[in-house]
Amino acid sequence: MWQWLQTRLHPKREDAGSWGEATAAAWLRERCGFDIIICNWRDPNDLRREIDIVAHDGPVLVFVEVKTRGEGATVSGFSAVNRRKRKALRIACDAYLRALPVSARPLTFRFDVVEVADPGSGLRAVGRVGECVRHFANVPLFRTYYRR
Repeated sequence: MWQWLQTRLHPKREDAGSWGEATAAAWLRERCGFDIIICNWRDPNDLRREIDIVAHDGPVLVFVEVKTRGEGATVSGFSAVNRRKRKALRIACDAYLRALPVSARPLTFRFDVVEVADPGSGLRAVGRVGECVRHFANVPLFRTYYRR
């Protein structure tokens, strides 16, 4: 009963999020030249800590948060990454960096937000990706002299 009610209240919410993350990863790879390392990384010690995309932009390690928004969204994807979400992302990024061997830790890393406008399930296959993606690079998430 509960699952039926959830699907009625929030139909295909995961599908839109998964589509948005796949679209963002393809866009970052094709248009920006990123090398995607992993999508949907979760901290093995706490599965609530998740990073949507981890990629390389040249020598820089990039943590990417993807926000998929419907046509009538009143809050932009960039604005949806509020203080609480930034704190959770900072903890997840820290866990990712600690999981790397010391010799493999990057010298520089940054945080990006990618906002994907969802045209609806009927229009997703059309594939006009460049029109529905906004990339915000180097969003302030870490302190200026962040050390790990």
